[in-house]
Amino acid sequence: MNEKEFFKTLECGIAKLPQAEQAQIFRPCAVNCASEYVLKEMRRQFEECGCSLDAQYKKYGNTEYFYANIIESGHIYEMGYPKCFCPLVASGFVQSAVHCECSRQSIIYVLQNLLPGKDIKVETIETVLSGAPKCKFRVTVECEGVCGR
Repeated sequence: MNEKEFFKTLECGIAKLPQAEQAQIFRPCAVNCASEYVLKEMRRQFEECGCSLDAQYKKYGNTEYFYANIIESGHIYEMGYPKCFCPLVASGFVQSAVHCECSRQSIIYVLQNLLPGKDIKVETIETVLSGAPKCKFRVTVECEGVCGR
């Protein structure tokens, strides 16, 4: 079995698991991937913008690597990537949308670090690996009170 066949077999097995178990599998990879640069840069932007996601996304929410739209201030966002940046996808080893759970987990990881104590929900809307032109996630930040509305 070559590497590509191995990854295809792995993808098929992971895809059969419940979403919670997929999340556990991809979480360590997501943390590893996001810890080095992404979290540091997102934290820098977040702090520069007064620790406000709304201000951060207004200023930095449209780059060649990331986009973010405010759906409901302080509460609901749509964010993602204009293309797939996963090195495993670029190498041709992975082809299944099941790997997009890694991206979902990286968004959760970064936001949990920026907003400790907040309940963060991230829903995958579409991804390049599922045939879409870009990766899109819906993020809900649950908070007490009215979330700035």
